[in-house]
Amino acid sequence: MLESCDIMAFVSTTGPARARAFYEGTLGLRLVSDDDFAAAFDAHGVTLRVTKVEQLTPQPWTVLGWIVPDIERAMRELAAKGVTFERYEGMPQDEHGAWTVPGKGVRIAWFKDPDGNLLSLTQ
Repeated sequence: MLESCDIMAFVSTTGPARARAFYEGTLGLRLVSDDDFAAAFDAHGVTLRVTKVEQLTPQPWTVLGWIVPDIERAMRELAAKGVTFERYEGMPQDEHGAWTVPGKGVRIAWFKDPDGNLLSLTQ
């Protein structure tokens, strides 16, 4: 039933202005709407609703991720906009902060939004 329907992604914020600046300015997503409940962004054809909440406990796992063609370039561009990439003990990450999945060649890097939601880049 849902296989032919578009998906919508959600992430929460306790600081709507700060979140809007991050998703629109830092990540470059196009703002579609902003009301009392959420700011909606176009994330390459997927609607991302940044829901406005009073309390938030960020999850320790990735809640949103982007597949990128060149992870080093994406990381450089985000770092130039103030994004800091996460480092995890016991996980070998390169000098940029990207981890290569053993035996797969897939590279992943993690960073947080202003509310502490964990986001990722994958190549």
